[in-house]
Amino acid sequence: MSTLLRIFRRPDYNSEVTQFIDLLKSQKPELESEQRAGRALLWDKRIDRDQQDEYRQGQVRQKAYVYGSESE
Repeated sequence: MSTLLRIFRRPDYNSEVTQFIDLLKSQKPELESEQRAGRALLWDKRIDRDQQDEYRQGQVRQKAYVYGSESE
């Protein structure tokens, strides 16, 4: 980097949120691995497409107006 560019370079901006997250990660380094484990527990699942298709085919369509009585 040239001398002229170094004179006009501003320091890197870090928001309060970024500073908080960096502080939290430095205080608790295992946080990211715990987050990944939690995500894997609920979200990162393999989807069985055949089973999903069977489920969709087995659904019964809802009537257009569900609050009407059958005796009318």
